[in-house]
Amino acid sequence: MAEFLDMGGHAATVWPAYGAAAAILIGLVVASVRQASRGRAELERLEGGTGERGGR
Repeated sequence: MAEFLDMGGHAATVWPAYGAAAAILIGLVVASVRQASRGRAELERLEGGTGERGGR
C-alpha cells in the first residue's frame, strides 16, 4: 500500500494533481447546480409563477 501511495517517487506531483482535478470537478458541479436553480427560478418568473405548463 505504501508503494501505491508513494507513486514510484512521484507522489509530490501526482496527489496535488488529483486534488486539483477533484476541486475543479466539485466546483463545476456546484456552479452547474446553481445555474440550474437560477434557470428554474427565471422560468418560473417568466411563466407567471403559476406553476402550470402549456395552458394559455
